[in-house]
Amino acid sequence: MSEAGLLARLEELEAESAIRRLVARYFAICDDLGPNTPFVELGSLFTQDAVWEGRGRYAKAFGRYDGREAIIGMIRSYCLPQPHFDMTGHFFSAEAIEVEGPAASGHWMMLQTSDYAEGKSDFRGARLALRFALEDGCWRIAHFRTQNIFSRQEDRWSDEVSIPVPIGSRGATK
Repeated sequence: MSEAGLLARLEELEAESAIRRLVARYFAICDDLGPNTPFVELGSLFTQDAVWEGRGRYAKAFGRYDGREAIIGMIRSYCLPQPHFDMTGHFFSAEAIEVEGPAASGHWMMLQTSDYAEGKSDFRGARLALRFALEDGCWRIAHFRTQNIFSRQEDRWSDEVSIPVPIGSRGATK
C-alpha cells in the first residue's frame, strides 16, 4: 500500500475512533441527566444545524428537533426543574461506522433500562442511525435518528438487592 493509502486509512480509523468516543460521551451524559448536566458540552457534540428525531413509535413520543439549541432544550426538559429519570442505562451492539471524507454515518442497536422519577420502569430496544460531520475540526452529530423496536414495562431496575458471592471470595476488610 502506498504512503498516501496508509495515511488515508489512518485518517479513517482515527475518524471511527473519534465517532465512537463522541457517541459514548453523548450517552454517558444521557445516563446521568440532572441539575448538573453539562449542557454546554452536550451542545458541543452536535453541529449547529443538527437534527434529532424519533421514528416510528418514537416520532409521536419524541418528535423532531432542528438545531443545536432545540436539541439541548429537549434534553434539558428531562433534567429540570425535576429529573425525569432515577436511573437510565444505554447498551449498544451491532455497530457499523462508515467514514467518507468529512462526513460519516453510524448504525447501532441499543438497549435502554430506565427507572423513572414517577416510579415506573421499562426496558427498550431501538435502532439508531446517526450521521456525523466535521465541524471546526471536530466530529459532531449532524443527524440523530432513533426508532423503537420494542418496549416493556419492568419492576424497578435499581432496587437494592444483595449480591450473591461464594463464602471466602470477599476481600479482607480492615
